[in-house]
Amino acid sequence: MSTFGVIVTTRSFFPAKLAEEGRKAIKAKLEKLGHKYVILSEKDTMYGAVETMDNAKKCAKLFQSNKEIIDGIIVILPNFGDEVGVVNAIKIANLDVPILVQACDDEIDKMDINCRRDAFCGKLSICNNFYQYGIKFTDTTLHTCSIDSAEFTSDIEYFAKVCRVVKGIKNCRIAAIGTRPAAFQTVRYSEKLLQQAGVTVVPVDLSEIISLAQKMEVTKEVEEKIKEIKAYGKIPSYIKEENIIKQAKLCIVVEKWVRDNDCNASAIQCWSSIQENYGCATCLSMSMMGEKGIPSACETDVTGALTMYALYLASGEPSGFLDWNNNYMSDRNKCFSIHCSNYPKSFIGKEFEISNLDILGNSLGEDKCFGACKATIAAGPMTYAKISTDDNNGKVKIYFGEGEFFDAEVNTLGGVALCDVPNLQGLMKYICKNGFEHHVAMNRSNSADVLEEALGKYLGWDVYKHS
Repeated sequence: MSTFGVIVTTRSFFPAKLAEEGRKAIKAKLEKLGHKYVILSEKDTMYGAVETMDNAKKCAKLFQSNKEIIDGIIVILPNFGDEVGVVNAIKIANLDVPILVQACDDEIDKMDINCRRDAFCGKLSICNNFYQYGIKFTDTTLHTCSIDSAEFTSDIEYFAKVCRVVKGIKNCRIAAIGTRPAAFQTVRYSEKLLQQAGVTVVPVDLSEIISLAQKMEVTKEVEEKIKEIKAYGKIPSYIKEENIIKQAKLCIVVEKWVRDNDCNASAIQCWSSIQENYGCATCLSMSMMGEKGIPSACETDVTGALTMYALYLASGEPSGFLDWNNNYMSDRNKCFSIHCSNYPKSFIGKEFEISNLDILGNSLGEDKCFGACKATIAAGPMTYAKISTDDNNGKVKIYFGEGEFFDAEVNTLGGVALCDVPNLQGLMKYICKNGFEHHVAMNRSNSADVLEEALGKYLGWDVYKHS
C-alpha cells in the first residue's frame, strides 16, 4: 500500500463545512483502501485545510519531514479551493512525486449559498497554476467526482500504481551477473543514461557466483531449497539428483548475492559459461526469484530486467522475459514468443516441467543443462514492453502495449507464449525502425496506461504506446 501526502484546500467565502467534510471523507476513503496518509491536523490550520501562504508553509514543512515515506500527493477540492496555497505548498515541499488532483461534485439540489462548491471551476485554476509552475500532475477520470464514488476509488488505485512505478524506478538497482553474450550486441546499453534516471547497475563477474556455488556443502539450507525446487514444478524421473543439488546451490548463491547487494532485479549471463564451468542452467533460479518479486532477465539484458521490474511495479504480478520469435501464419496479428525459459510459476499460469535446456542441451550436453521451465503460457490478458537506452539521442525510451495470450496446439520446444497483438505488423515496423531489441518483457495484466503516465509524464522518457 502507498502513503500519500494529502492537501485539502478551501476558500474563505465558500462554506467551511465543505472542507471539514472533505477532510474526513478522504481520510476515511484512504483508510478503507488500506493506504496511509500525511495531512495537516485541525490544530495546524482551520479544518486542517490549505488556503493561505502560512498554511502552505505549514503543509510543506509537514511533507518535507515525511519525504522518505510519501509516495505521492493527493489534492482534494471540496469547494473552489485556493490555487496559490496549493501550488506553493507543493513547490516549497519539493518532493518531486506524482500528484493527483480531485474536485468534488456539486449536487443539483444543493446549489444554494450554503452548499454550492464551485470545485468544477476551482480545479481549472489549480491545474492552470500547475502548468505555469511546470508541475506535473495526474487528473481524475471525471473532471469532478464524489470522494465516496467508485470512479475515485479506481483513480486512487491507478494513482498508487503510478507512484509505485515512479518511486521504484528512481531508486532501482539492477544486478548485472556476468557479461553479455559476444554475439548479442543488441543487449548493449548505457549505464550513464540509466543512472540519470535513478537506475544503478551493480556488476559481478560470473566466476564469483560459480565459485561460491562450487564451495557450498549440502547444508540444511540446500536441502530446504531442493524441497522448494521439487514443489515448484514437475521434474522428470530421468533428471539426476546431483543436478538438482547443483541447481539448489546456484539458486541460493544468486538470490543471496542479489539481496545482499540491495538489488531489485537482475540480468544474468545464462549461456554458455555457466553450463560449461558449473554444470546447470540459470533459468530456474531466475524463475524462482521472479516469483518472489525479484525479476531476472536472460542474456545479461539489463534494460530487459528493468522492464520486467517496471511491469511488476505496475501490476504486482511477476513478469516473463521472451523473444519476439516466430510468425503465426494463419493470423498476422498473432505470433510465438519463446525462451528457454525462466518464466515465473504464476506467469506460466499452469503446471509445468522443470528439465534440461533443449537447444543448448543438444550442443553442450543435457547433463550440464538442467533448470529450464517448460510450458505453454496460459491464456489471459497481457502487457508487453521493452526499455532501451538510445545512446545516439541521449535518452531512455520504451514501447509498450496490450494484447492477449491465447491457447493453441504447439509443436515446439521451450517456454512458449502464443500472443495476439492488435496491429502486430505495425508494432514490428516500429521496433525495427527505432532500434529496439528482439527481447520483450510481458506481464499478465493490463498496465499500459500506468506505464505511460509513470514513465512518460513523470520520468520524462520517450514513450510509445502501441495500438
